[in-house]
Amino acid sequence: MTAKLDLFAAAPSLMKEWQRAAFAISSSLEPSLSELVKIRASQINGCANCLNMHTVFARESGETEQRIYLLSAWREAPCYTDRERAALGWTDALTRMSEGHTHESAYGALKAEFTEEEQVKLTLMINVINGYNRLAVGFSAWADPAAIRSAAKAAAA
Repeated sequence: MTAKLDLFAAAPSLMKEWQRAAFAISSSLEPSLSELVKIRASQINGCANCLNMHTVFARESGETEQRIYLLSAWREAPCYTDRERAALGWTDALTRMSEGHTHESAYGALKAEFTEEEQVKLTLMINVINGYNRLAVGFSAWADPAAIRSAAKAAAA
């Protein structure tokens, strides 16, 4: 697969701002939860780039192989906490919104596990990963996780 264009060359200032906001939003919740949500949305959206990247980052954050492998069947797998299940349900509901699924039951679980501020943070994170999925799939982008990690450190400095 060859990228159709270089996102950072085509729109450097906007992509840098998008990346800066994405890092800030992602770091606003616990790393393990953040990576699980990003993996789950990327599974739904079929984004190989983001699946590759966020499984690497999840492992670096201490996530187990079992929990990564079972994520596509999170409803049936007993290894996720109620908080993680609420986040994954909210991720599924928002990522599949165009399919006409209701999000009310997912919101009920979310409200039981997350403060209002955390609900906004999580929703922003879901929006960011869905946006990155669309950029990566739409433009056939592929990024090395190590390069992304370096960019994140540089942006934070």
